[in-house]
Amino acid sequence: MATIGFIGIGNMGGPMVRNLVRAGHAVKAFDLSEDALNFAVQAGARAAGTAADAATAVEFVVTMLPVGANVRDVYLQGGVLAAASTGAAGTVVIDSSTIDVETSQAVHLAAADAGLAMLDAPVSGGTMGAEAGTLTFMCGGDNATFKAARTILADMGKNIVHCGGPGMGQATKICNNMVVGVAMLALSEAFVMGERLGLDRQTLFDVLSTSTADSWALRNMCPAPGPVATAPSARDYQPGFAAALMLKDLRLAQAAAQMAETATPLGATAAATYALHVGNGNGALDTSSIIKLIQGER
Repeated sequence: MATIGFIGIGNMGGPMVRNLVRAGHAVKAFDLSEDALNFAVQAGARAAGTAADAATAVEFVVTMLPVGANVRDVYLQGGVLAAASTGAAGTVVIDSSTIDVETSQAVHLAAADAGLAMLDAPVSGGTMGAEAGTLTFMCGGDNATFKAARTILADMGKNIVHCGGPGMGQATKICNNMVVGVAMLALSEAFVMGERLGLDRQTLFDVLSTSTADSWALRNMCPAPGPVATAPSARDYQPGFAAALMLKDLRLAQAAAQMAETATPLGATAAATYALHVGNGNGALDTSSIIKLIQGER
C-alpha cells in the first residue's frame, strides 16, 4: 500500500480520497474547506496543515483543483513541488484537475525541473463515478510514470488510459467534454421539438436509444424527465456534472481550438449557449438542464 498526499477534496476529491482509504492506502489530505477536510478525516485520512505538508514524505501526490490558476498556485507558488522533491525517492505527482493544456504542460516542465515524475490525469464519470470508483482517467506523461501511477488510479477508477505525453490527458478530456456538451444540446433540441410535434417522450427515447442517435449521454443523462429514472432530469436536475463546470470545459475547448488553429463551430455554439444558461442562474444545475433554455425557460 502507498502513502499519498491528496490536495483538493471537494465533490470529486472527497470520494476519491475515501476510495483510496478503503483500498488500504495511507492518505494525508488538504483542502481550504475545513468541512471537506473533516469529512476526509472521518473517512480515515490524516489532515495536513498546508498543501506543501500534504506533499511531504509521500510516494504519490494527487491534486483535484477547480481551475488552472489554482493548479499553478499550488504547484508553482505553494511549495508542493519542493516538498515532494525532498520526500520519498521517486515521488509521482498526479494532477486530476481539468485545466488548460498550456498550464498542464507548464507544470509538467516545473515538475521535471524539480526531479519529479508527473501525470496529468483528468477524469470523466462525475460525482457518481467518483463515489463508485468507476472513473475514467485520461493520462498524459511518459509511459514509465503511467505504469507507476496506474495501481493507485485503479483504486479510484475503472478505465485508466494513457493518452500520450504531457498535457495529452487534458487534451483528451477537453475533446470528450466538448462532445458531451454538443450532444446534450442536440438531445435537448430533439426532445423539445419532438414533444411540440406531438411525440411521446418515452417513445422518442425508445427509438433514439436503439437507433443511430444512441449515445451514453442519452442513456445516462436524458435531458427530458421520465425516460431514464436515474438521470438528473428525474431529480430536478441536481448534478451530476454541473452546467457551470460544463461551461468551464467548453471554454477550455475553445482556448485549445485557438491554440491548435482548429475550427470548432459546434463547440463554439455550445459554449455560447451554456454561457447564456449559466448567466440565467442555472450554473449549479446539471449539464442536462440546458433543455430548460431550449424550452424557453430562464
